Amino acid sequence: MAFNLSETAVRNPAVVLFFIIATGLSGLWAYVNLGRAEDPNFTIKTMIVQAAWPGATADDVQRLVAEPLEKRLQEMPELDYVRTYSRPGQAVMQVQLKDNVQGRAASDAWYQVRKKLGDSRIDLPSGVFGPFFNDEYGDVFSAVYMLTGDGTSRADLKRQAEVLQRALLRVPNVAKVVLVGDVPERIYVEISYRKLATLGIPAQTIFSAIGEQNVMSAAGAIDTDADRIAIRVSGGFTDEEAIRAVPVEAGGRTFRLGDIAEVRRGYEDPPAFLVTHLGKPAVGVAVSMAENANVLQLGRALEGAVAAVRPDIPLGIDIEQIADQPRVVEESVGEFLTSFAEALAIVLVVSFFSLGARAGIVVALSVPLVLAIVFVVMFASGMNLDRITLGALIIALGLLVDDAIIAVEMMVVKIEEGFDRLRAAAFAWNSTAFPMLTGTLVTAAGFLPVGFARSTAGEYAGNIFWVVGLALIVSWIVAVTFAPYLGTRILAEGAAAGHGAHAYNGRVYRALRSTVNWSIRRRWLVISATIASFAAAVAGMAFVQQQFFPTSSRPELFIEVRMPEGSSIEATAKAAALAEKLLAGDDDVVTYTTYVGQGSPRFFLALNPLLPNPSFALTVIVTRNAEARERLFAKLESAITDGAVPQARVRIDRLNFGPPVGFPVQFRVVGEDPKKVREIAHEVLAIMRSEPRAVDPQLEWNEQAKTITLDIDQDRARAFGLNSAQVSQTLQTLLSGATVAEYREGTENIDVMVRAVSSERLDPGRISDLTVLARNGQAIPLSQVATIRYGFEEPILWRRNRELNLTVRSDVARGVQPPTVTAALVPKIAALSARLPPGYRIDTGGAVEESEKANAALFKIFPAMFAVMLTILMLQLRSFSKLFLVFSTAPLGLIGAVAALLAFNAPFGFVALLGVIALAGMIMRNTVILVDQIDHDRAAGLPAWEAVVESTVRRARPVVLTALAAILAMIPLARSVFWGPMAVSMMGGLLVATILTLVFLPALYAAWFRIKPTEEARPALTETAGFPKLRTLEAAE
Repeated sequence: MAFNLSETAVRNPAVVLFFIIATGLSGLWAYVNLGRAEDPNFTIKTMIVQAAWPGATADDVQRLVAEPLEKRLQEMPELDYVRTYSRPGQAVMQVQLKDNVQGRAASDAWYQVRKKLGDSRIDLPSGVFGPFFNDEYGDVFSAVYMLTGDGTSRADLKRQAEVLQRALLRVPNVAKVVLVGDVPERIYVEISYRKLATLGIPAQTIFSAIGEQNVMSAAGAIDTDADRIAIRVSGGFTDEEAIRAVPVEAGGRTFRLGDIAEVRRGYEDPPAFLVTHLGKPAVGVAVSMAENANVLQLGRALEGAVAAVRPDIPLGIDIEQIADQPRVVEESVGEFLTSFAEALAIVLVVSFFSLGARAGIVVALSVPLVLAIVFVVMFASGMNLDRITLGALIIALGLLVDDAIIAVEMMVVKIEEGFDRLRAAAFAWNSTAFPMLTGTLVTAAGFLPVGFARSTAGEYAGNIFWVVGLALIVSWIVAVTFAPYLGTRILAEGAAAGHGAHAYNGRVYRALRSTVNWSIRRRWLVISATIASFAAAVAGMAFVQQQFFPTSSRPELFIEVRMPEGSSIEATAKAAALAEKLLAGDDDVVTYTTYVGQGSPRFFLALNPLLPNPSFALTVIVTRNAEARERLFAKLESAITDGAVPQARVRIDRLNFGPPVGFPVQFRVVGEDPKKVREIAHEVLAIMRSEPRAVDPQLEWNEQAKTITLDIDQDRARAFGLNSAQVSQTLQTLLSGATVAEYREGTENIDVMVRAVSSERLDPGRISDLTVLARNGQAIPLSQVATIRYGFEEPILWRRNRELNLTVRSDVARGVQPPTVTAALVPKIAALSARLPPGYRIDTGGAVEESEKANAALFKIFPAMFAVMLTILMLQLRSFSKLFLVFSTAPLGLIGAVAALLAFNAPFGFVALLGVIALAGMIMRNTVILVDQIDHDRAAGLPAWEAVVESTVRRARPVVLTALAAILAMIPLARSVFWGPMAVSMMGGLLVATILTLVFLPALYAAWFRIKPTEEARPALTETAGFPKLRTLEAAE
């Protein structure tokens, strides 16, 4: 006797009921305890490496610092590219790993970077500091708070921020709490070299006096018979007055430091990074969550911790939360539950109206059972409820009822034919279980590429495969175990109206039978029309807008301010403040925060890591909602176009889903000579400006920076006992300052810096009047030993994999996708590339480059996907002819997908591509079931023509019902910005493919197996409604 799982389940009702209850309770517990997050975790494959060489030009830094470090990096097989900018005195490298480096492999790669570049320190020139490493860009901060206060110093804000930091670190599931925008304090000793020259005091004497007074050195200890007593010597700095009181001896006289220099407390000057909130100085506190924690619970805990701290914060200091991921996730989960409820209601309505109330209840009860098991497995495997898994669950909802519908529909038919419920359940297993399993596995295999794609986009969206695949397999298990049990308890015995002997002789079935007969008789016409439709769909893809990932619906908006390279951070801050004025009094603005010198904390997974740059500022605006964001976007765009911030290039941007891209349209000009590269880049810029859909084309770097060069007369310098190094060190101290000691205050170490007074160091015209001390202590004006020369130099040099490059980039007009603009520009760029001299080229970057990398990773999995599908199909069909027949229907979903994308003007991006790929499995699922039914009918003795027609008629209801459930369940998903294009393509593809399954497949089957025309099939008025008793329980036994 063959094993029958459905019969076994029905014969052991207590065991099945126990598992149903246990499954439900476990699923509920797992759902409550599942982690919540906005986006899935994926590896940020970026590290920033910095090195400093004070006094060097950008060219020197590039050749002698960046070049040897880049060479070592290129020895790493995991390296995708290293992008370097060299500016005077500094090199910053963005190390990017290949897309297929994920998880632990990335950590190992960062260790190798540190090791290799650490070993390279000995090869760098003397005076180079670093390299220093930062690979913590993977942290996404769930909450960011800003502390501000009218009249409150940055130092006081930092102290209160540290109070908040300590409190938040005690909150469960907090991984890290960092301060943002705290400017280091300094104590400046400002000296006048003219005054020192008059008094005959060498600057080195002041350095030594300050350093020796504050040195921390051991004073020994006394060992007695009982104790060891440490000796302490006082005299270290306790406040600024103690620094002013430092004695300075020179020429037999003793001076008080405060009498010959100005001692004052201040901040790092110029600062490397500034943060303002609502136009006021601010210090931020950013909180990141522990892995797989529940962000909603974390949000509630953080609210309590902040509320507890507020009474301890001095009056006048405000704490405002500017990034609230728990709220965003709560809204996302709420939207999911709404969409899920809508989709579930749609599926249930389809089931109730098509199968009847009792059968509909059986199908309805199978849904929570499937989801319960899915939640348990998700919890056990460490998955979270996030944007990807929530969307995948909704996609799965329309598919997971398919097996239940097919099994229950078969039970209903057999019960209506007179079978008892036990025999009907057993018959459902014998006739549908394995074709259903084949279809389920083939459908799951359609999502396989995204699950195994070794790319950043694949890592981001990979859980679609695991969640949908898991749900489909679980749905089959539920359909052959729990559903038969529920059917025996709920379905009514005996025949019902509309079924039985005349079940397949109604008006609709007669029309379908005539249609199928017609398609078989006109098989070559049907096949030709289908092939022509497919060809038209392929051609129609050229008219579908292309996309990588869509724009987020979050309310944040960005103002990016870019000053000319070489601009001071103060000038950048003024330009950013000018941009902030555009926000004043706007009701659509909730709050805004400006970051000058680098980007914001990473509060959103897809934020692009921004390199430190004093000529860059970013204002993050939180608007009331997506509609308010778009109104503000239009207002700001208009104001910027009218010249609201004339001294800077200003870009208005939104958040985007998926991996970071930056400017959507980019072309990189690569070559050796900066002048030639700039010349070619201007030609590319002219081409981009000719494209009206390219908004604000610009060069990544262009302007040259001002320089002052001192040509030392070496003979005269030697006569005074001077050399170039002494002159450089003196100027460094005068102009930028030199750290001579540390003032220790609580837990803070505050540098004590000596520099010239502002009147002597801030006027370029007075450089020649600065003095250096000769061997005999005489003050020598620089004009005596050097010639002042004014000029220009490259302020910054960008390289990618050791090749100089200049990126020409732009945004795109509203409603236009970046690949569309890039595709329009490529032919003109290609024509320019053909005229370039050897050694120069133009590479395409931006969204197109990232999309190609993501798609290439998907396509690499296609052979494995096809192999899995073919293997599953062959095990079921056991015939090469039928294998070809089923597989030939796989691409037909493209016909409906393209038509739907064009009809709804939806873009075809990475997510939509996943839907089109998955369509192949969904379509073959129905094809397998239909071909299997035809084979059973023919094996039972039915003539081939009648077998094809009657099998199509009998399988039409489950085929249409399952397709209808999947299509209608995606309606709520179609409203989603992220999932919408995928839902539209799958709905259109399934709709057309279902029609073709009932019309094209019979014609193709008849053509392939050369079925001869016979008398047109019509239902026999028999007990079985026109089909033999195929594979009944008795036959199976």
